[in-house]
Amino acid sequence: MHASPPAPRRTAAEQARLENMLREIFEQHVRFNEVVGLRVVSLAPEGPQMAFDMRPELIGHYLHGRLHGGVITTTLDTTAGLAVMVGIAEKFGSETTEQIAHRFGRIGTIDLRTDFLQQGIGKRFTATGRLVRLGGRIATVQMTLESDTGLLVATGTASYVVS
Repeated sequence: MHASPPAPRRTAAEQARLENMLREIFEQHVRFNEVVGLRVVSLAPEGPQMAFDMRPELIGHYLHGRLHGGVITTTLDTTAGLAVMVGIAEKFGSETTEQIAHRFGRIGTIDLRTDFLQQGIGKRFTATGRLVRLGGRIATVQMTLESDTGLLVATGTASYVVS
């Protein structure tokens, strides 16, 4: 029995186009991400990352100046969505940016859990999404949110429809 050869990977130029598209979607087209100030800092398949700076508008407890829980959950959900998109782009590595973009229109959150571990106090926060499984219809992701001092603020687990 002969194994079929691996599918050709997209060119470096096409990969750069794909990465630019991902940044544009997450930083400009999803307007709420822009409100929070989310920026893509890594598209590494093993753990895509997004970050944002603390601002007064993001405070949830005015006496302590800590991050609002909704911002934490939003960041984890968004970062997990990015991890799913990066996973799909890796799974279909021979497809063009346009073909991959068409696949993104069918992604949606179906379950999201956030565990708040520490107060969200810091100047900058970074979230990482790790794709646990990417099936034909469902993807599962684990996420973390850390402060600029390395404090683990929250973790999460989410499932997404990808069909």
